Amino acid sequence: MPEVPRDALGGGLADDLGSALDGFIAHVRDERGSSAHTVRAYRGDVTDLLGYCAQRGVVTVAGITLPHLRGWLALQSGHGRARATIARRAASARSFTAWCLRRGLAPTDPGERLSSPRVSRTLPTILDRGEAVTLMDHAAVTADDGSPVALRDLAMLELLYATGIRVSELCAIDLDDVDDARRTVRVRGKGDKERVVPFGGPAAAALADWRDVRGSLVATGSTVAGSALFLGVRGGRIDPRTVRSAVHRLTREAGVPDLAPHGLRHTAATHVLEGGADLRTVQELLGHATLATTQRYTHVSVERLRATFALAHPRAAGGDETTD
Repeated sequence: MPEVPRDALGGGLADDLGSALDGFIAHVRDERGSSAHTVRAYRGDVTDLLGYCAQRGVVTVAGITLPHLRGWLALQSGHGRARATIARRAASARSFTAWCLRRGLAPTDPGERLSSPRVSRTLPTILDRGEAVTLMDHAAVTADDGSPVALRDLAMLELLYATGIRVSELCAIDLDDVDDARRTVRVRGKGDKERVVPFGGPAAAALADWRDVRGSLVATGSTVAGSALFLGVRGGRIDPRTVRSAVHRLTREAGVPDLAPHGLRHTAATHVLEGGADLRTVQELLGHATLATTQRYTHVSVERLRATFALAHPRAAGGDETTD
């Protein structure tokens, strides 16, 4: 197991706490198969919790109590952390204390009674169908000059919208993951789980145009591109920051709501549901582990329907005139 950086924990941390942290992170990474992003989040949250407890004289995980957990969360609130961040940290703490109980490191699970703030369910920013067309048309016009970067950005945009895949999944796609005959792409999602996602004609055409010029980008780069489908300007596998930057730039230039790649994922899911797909199909498309996660998109669709009704129906503002 990797050594825990003691200075990151505020100093004076007993070996028992450090060993528990290492064991928990190994569990999250190796047994759960969580993504690198999830592992980093757990490590940061639990490291901060243990540092807080250590400063209050706790030397073993058995000494962590519910007041310690509540005090730690209250400190987050005092520092101005967002409700969503506090809720995530509370979830990390509960996972850690439950794991300690299962491993016999603590006689009880104080996290079992730890509550977290209710997170307001704000609707994600998404594009309507017209805005999505405007965005894709703008990206296509931008790529008319044959620029490899512009053709790459168009292909990434079309694939993100066509499939609803995550930006990390997009960056990990290799050339042989794309099946042109079936118009499908194999992606590796959270927990390293694979799924096959279909895409349509516009994405297929954009991918073909990009691959025609991909070699020129490789030739100018100093890094071996390997099997990566999408490349950065130096010829190596593209990274999520580059994708996010491209999506933000293109949405702003197109005059549509400014989105990150995850906004295109929300948009794709909403449009598929509005087109008549059932929740199970959308769950498989997005790679959600549970149907509950997918159900938020029904809320998005209903809210969009309600907003459209309020604007369009002549009697939407009233409430007393209806007779049945």
